[in-house]
Amino acid sequence: QVQLVESGGGLVQPGGSLRLSCVASGSIFRLNAVGWYRQAPGQQRELVATITSGGSTNYADSVKGRFTISRDSAKKTVYLQMNSLKSEDTTVYCCNADITIYTGTSYYTSVKWGQGTQVTVSS
Repeated sequence: QVQLVESGGGLVQPGGSLRLSCVASGSIFRLNAVGWYRQAPGQQRELVATITSGGSTNYADSVKGRFTISRDSAKKTVYLQMNSLKSEDTTVYCCNADITIYTGTSYYTSVKWGQGTQVTVSS
């Protein structure tokens, strides 16, 4: 069974840093484009950052210059380095990935979501 698992969230003071990880496991042939999203209660889901299989990145204006998305394809892991954190960054962060899956006889692609990891920025 293919799944995504996020980790690295926690409580940090304003101005602090966290690094989130999104690890894909299962019969994965390739981790393609991956995005980090966040959604605060009562608000729309926000796309925070994306990275393609080739390493091209894109960021929401609200996190540009503070967050960095990267990937380790061999480890099937995508990271979100978050610096200069603000109270408004507090919410649950989830990763979403387009994955090429190998069944043993064929390949197909599927989009998966992780369960999310809580980030709380507070003094």
